[in-house]
Amino acid sequence: MPALNVEFSDRELEDLRQIAKERGTSMKALVREAAAADIARHRALQEGAEAFRRFFASHADEFAAAFPDDEPPGEGRVA
Repeated sequence: MPALNVEFSDRELEDLRQIAKERGTSMKALVREAAAADIARHRALQEGAEAFRRFFASHADEFAAAFPDDEPPGEGRVA
């Protein structure tokens, strides 16, 4: 499995040791779990943004009619 060396300050490293000890896990597992959680969060945000873009695009005319003052000049989509 590919690996990544990550540098931490002395304080960060001590904090990681303490947290890992409190959770009864290794520092490696703690850091990997944090990275995996951030990756999952990032993917979810991307998927949510894409779902919003699709929804907005499929209802663009309705949004334009409901909020004409927010339409860029010259769009001409308001029915």
